[in-house]
Amino acid sequence: MFTGIEHFAIASPNPKRLADWYVANLEFEITFEYAGNYFIEAANGGLIEIIPAEGGAGHTGMRTPGLRHIAISVADFDRAHEQLKTQGVTFAGEPYETQGNRLLFFRDGDGNLIHLIQRSKPLPTKRT
Repeated sequence: MFTGIEHFAIASPNPKRLADWYVANLEFEITFEYAGNYFIEAANGGLIEIIPAEGGAGHTGMRTPGLRHIAISVADFDRAHEQLKTQGVTFAGEPYETQGNRLLFFRDGDGNLIHLIQRSKPLPTKRT
C-alpha cells in the first residue's frame, strides 16, 4: 500500500530564491510550481517542494529533534567540491572520509544543512 517517499518540503521565507539556489548550485531543475510553491528535481528524480514559510525559524542543531540534513549524492566528489567552492558556497568544515565514504557539510541559501556524499558502495536496502 505505501510505496515510498514522493517528496519532502522545505518552508522558506522566499521559495523562488531558494529554488533558484538549488538550480544554480546543485543542478536541480524546477519542474512544477503553483501558488508560490516550487518543486525542484534532482538528476536522480528526487523531489523537494519549497513552500512559503510562516513565522520565524527555531534554533536547530546537528542533533536537535527533527529533520537534520539533506544528503546529496555525487559521482565525482572532488569535482563537486571544487564547483561548490567556485560558486562561493560556505562549508561547515573540511571534507572527510568515514567507512570509505567521502562527506562534506554546507548550508543552502536559507541555512538548511546539506550533506554532500560519495559512497564507496550503496547503502543496503531491501532491494539490494
